[in-house]
Amino acid sequence: MIHYTLSIANASAHHFEVRCQITHPNPEGQRLSLPAWIPGSYKIRDFSKNILWLSAESEGHPIPVVKLDKQQWRCNPCSGALTIRYRIYAWDLSVRSAHLDENHAFFNGTSLFLNVDGFSNHPHQLTLSPPETTLPWGVATTLPPVETDEDGWGRYQCKDYESLIDHPVEMGRFEWINFMVCGVPHAIVLTGHHQADTERLAEDLSQICEHHTRFFGDMEPPVDQYLFLTLVVGSGYGGLEHRDSCALICSREDLPRVGDESVSEGYRKFLGLCSHEYFHLWNIKKIRPEVFSPYRLDRESYTRQLWAFEGITSYYDDLSLVQCGLITTESYLELLGETLTRLQRNRGQWIQSVTDSSLDAWSKFYQQDENANNAIVSYYTKGAIIALMIDLYLRQQSSGQVTLQQVMQPLWERYGKQGRGVPETLIEQLCHQIAGSEIPFLWDALYSTKPLEPAPLLQRMGVESRLRPTTSKKDRGGQWSKKEPLSWLGALLTDTHHALRVDRVTDGGPAQQAGISSGDQIIALDHLQVSESSLQSILYQREPGSKITIHLFRRDELMERVATLVAPPNDTVVLELMAAPTPQQTTLQQQWLHQSDRL
Repeated sequence: MIHYTLSIANASAHHFEVRCQITHPNPEGQRLSLPAWIPGSYKIRDFSKNILWLSAESEGHPIPVVKLDKQQWRCNPCSGALTIRYRIYAWDLSVRSAHLDENHAFFNGTSLFLNVDGFSNHPHQLTLSPPETTLPWGVATTLPPVETDEDGWGRYQCKDYESLIDHPVEMGRFEWINFMVCGVPHAIVLTGHHQADTERLAEDLSQICEHHTRFFGDMEPPVDQYLFLTLVVGSGYGGLEHRDSCALICSREDLPRVGDESVSEGYRKFLGLCSHEYFHLWNIKKIRPEVFSPYRLDRESYTRQLWAFEGITSYYDDLSLVQCGLITTESYLELLGETLTRLQRNRGQWIQSVTDSSLDAWSKFYQQDENANNAIVSYYTKGAIIALMIDLYLRQQSSGQVTLQQVMQPLWERYGKQGRGVPETLIEQLCHQIAGSEIPFLWDALYSTKPLEPAPLLQRMGVESRLRPTTSKKDRGGQWSKKEPLSWLGALLTDTHHALRVDRVTDGGPAQQAGISSGDQIIALDHLQVSESSLQSILYQREPGSKITIHLFRRDELMERVATLVAPPNDTVVLELMAAPTPQQTTLQQQWLHQSDRL
């Protein structure tokens, strides 16, 4: 048994203190380590950098500790039980790490709990000690309790280390909203000021969760309970899946208000986030790549399969909303148009395949720079579109009798339920098998940089796909615009009040051709002070071929550039239902977008 005790050492300094007790340490010297990354977020984060100090003792005597590298330690041999004490700095307000202040605390175990070498498969116990405060703090977590009080303080126990670090913990003041899904207790925990319609939240989330449960052919979710741990802030967005919970950050304006029965863009986005993380309960937490079985958290774990685990999840997260009847068909097509637009505008799709994007997640996708749009394709976005194409192809080839669901269910039965990792290339092989023959576009879609062509497949479902130019940097696609620009500069700019900062330039665009680079500060256009509105005016009024004189600062040097504007690319997708679809198109469309009763 490994026993941890977590206490708040100094909330205002953001310090947790951890005591780790090892009853029978390795007599040759006990090794300890902290994970370098957290499952679901494929980047080396080096959580050990937040350890401020670490000490060891045995039977009242100090034991020397040697740091071996950035995340490993070795304690000198000792004859009795070993106690490790260390302090952690926690000031990362995200879903990935740990955060602590006087009003709230949150942590993932990967940020706090040392792995005791040789004992990973032994039971791990955790005692949570309440802070010294008059505020009514409580604990929200799915950690299995052993002996806790009504607020959740006390002892918890997990079967092994991997389980211990896969139960995030929220501590503070929060609102707990319970609901049931197929007889299994669920709850959304809201931390932070809000005016949400909690009854509506519970009702809508229960529909989504039941939909996903039925999708995988289950009578109940594969957990004993589930929590949506949600931090409500002024502006924020994010989520991370866990084995029977998820950690979310949302803007308070994204939550539904009492009396408002509409689905705002913000609420639609929040429901999509919850849907995404809950679908992961099957697709990545249990159905997962062979290389993640088990996880190796001390180094990168490479797979080409994230197109399926994140992309397929990204396809079904929004599709489930329309299939449940929570959003309209038109609203879903708008969301799908936004997804198609993101890929259409992405120059990296011609440089990197989606499987290479998965392989390079550690060094490219999770470490994007100003050139990312020209060099990287998102396995979330392109993966979702590939999933769409597979689903529509299967439906059309089988007159609606076979869908991508028939691929996901065998993955769940043969791999997820059995605790077996999915071998590389198995998923695409299963797609061909379910189709009854080779899916003609799939190899190129996964392993080449040839453009995807979803439009013909959508047309057979009675959905027209059309293109138009981007109108502004706030234009996400999915909708028609009343007015379109005449010209294009090929740069993403941010107004800093004194200048337009160049955030990104597009390969081959007018800005790049003129020698404008990311980081430049544009101060004048055609010898007049610049602003976003003045640039917009030029782009909406000047014909292609027009030249503009640009004055900018690079570093502290004033430079002059001349850019020749060109016609804007048609890189924004709008989807619409056909006015007069055929009976076959109508049937396929209904089966696709209103499938809830058939799951």
